[in-house]
Amino acid sequence: MPEKDIAIVFDCGATNLRVIAMDVQGSIVASQSTANNTSADPETAGGVIWDVDAMWDKLCAASKKVMAAIDATRIAGVTVTTFGVDGAFVDEKGEMLYPVISWQCQRTVPIMKNIDKYMALEELYAEAGTFPYAFNTINKFIWMKENRPEVLEKAHRFLFITSLFIHKLTGTMRNDSTMAGTSMMMNMESQKPSAKIAGALGIKTSIFGDLAESGEQAGEVHEQAEKETAIPVGVPVFFAGHDTQFAIFGSGANENELVLSSGTWEIIMARSSGFKASATELQAQLTTEVDAEKGLFTIGQNFLASGILEWFSRNFYAELKGDELYSTMIADAEKVQPGSSSITVNPSFYADSEKKEGAINGLTIHTKRGEIYRAFLESLAFRLRQGIEALEKAGGFKAEKIICVGGGSKNMLWNQLRADVCNLPVHLIDQKETTVLGAALFVFAGSGIAASPAAARAQIQYKQEIVRPSKNQLVYTQLYENFKTETAGR
Repeated sequence: MPEKDIAIVFDCGATNLRVIAMDVQGSIVASQSTANNTSADPETAGGVIWDVDAMWDKLCAASKKVMAAIDATRIAGVTVTTFGVDGAFVDEKGEMLYPVISWQCQRTVPIMKNIDKYMALEELYAEAGTFPYAFNTINKFIWMKENRPEVLEKAHRFLFITSLFIHKLTGTMRNDSTMAGTSMMMNMESQKPSAKIAGALGIKTSIFGDLAESGEQAGEVHEQAEKETAIPVGVPVFFAGHDTQFAIFGSGANENELVLSSGTWEIIMARSSGFKASATELQAQLTTEVDAEKGLFTIGQNFLASGILEWFSRNFYAELKGDELYSTMIADAEKVQPGSSSITVNPSFYADSEKKEGAINGLTIHTKRGEIYRAFLESLAFRLRQGIEALEKAGGFKAEKIICVGGGSKNMLWNQLRADVCNLPVHLIDQKETTVLGAALFVFAGSGIAASPAAARAQIQYKQEIVRPSKNQLVYTQLYENFKTETAGR
């Protein structure tokens, strides 16, 4: 009999729906992807939802193609991972009572701004540990309470979107802790739904049910799911959950190690055994979630990054495209010696700030565009160090390296600036599918192939390129101190 060495991962992202078969070495055996998109809410004008049935149909079609390309007897198990916060209220049969409100929907923005109506923001943050984003699940509960109270009255469970798909595979109605950890409705310290928050909202804590841990078995593929996905009846299905947590684990990060996901937004995260959620952390815009491994927390902070660099390239290098664009910008910036330019960028330039105080400082008629580009990269590196220092304080640890993944990790000048400014080595890994890999590792542990997710991860050969701090580190230490002085209070 063939070894059961493949995990099937249903990976649901905001732009793509994918089904990937991955083996115990972390290699993709087969994959299929299709576009994902939001829909207009048929029940609320201007609302934005996820059409779960349409998404499921796409995932099923992708699954059939993957199954046609592999030996089904090798499947150790199946799991699902998605973005956080979104889900739906369901009745006792698992039928949705209202569509899944998307995190992109603006209906919850005024709710978060007026959350003190139910609970003082600092008190809520201290309990939940989650930064008050408008898309948090709590705001959807409040919207439903204020606009569709009959839905709450009929609801048996609130199922996060991962669990909606697990229900379609197994019939099980149960949430996992990593998804619940994005809701702003948890007592983060206990990693359980908060009776305090539920009481303030006037809802029952049982709405989330008994939370499952990552790698716990949810059930088995049933007959209807076999017809729809071509995955054989009886294949075990395991809980994974929020894609961020599994991307961090899949990147190889251990406790107290930093992971930087660099794309349109930069997200700096650390896995920690402790966290803080005081007014200081709230002001620093830190958010804490439940880690994929029980008992740990994921502390994070995000800010706009490549998104602002794309704005820069459109306005300063409009004549160039593709690889030529990036190679030219980097070459121009490399000509600028550290500390030789008067150009600095106020980080409020790219912050999500209503004050709109951002500025490019030090411009003269002799300024070259390469100086400005380097100043943007330096400013982002300074912003990263601020975030790291806030994470270290909240988690009570001292970072020793940065694991960098995502599109921004391809810019070697930027990587060098990160290493110099933060005085930490930057580790670049060749594993591109960190979310899928992380989820697959929990399948292998849950199915008994590996003793634990960590043991499963130990079988993965991570090829790393390390960018170490250079002799310019001392220059950037002083420039960072100048940066902190100039931006104090912003």
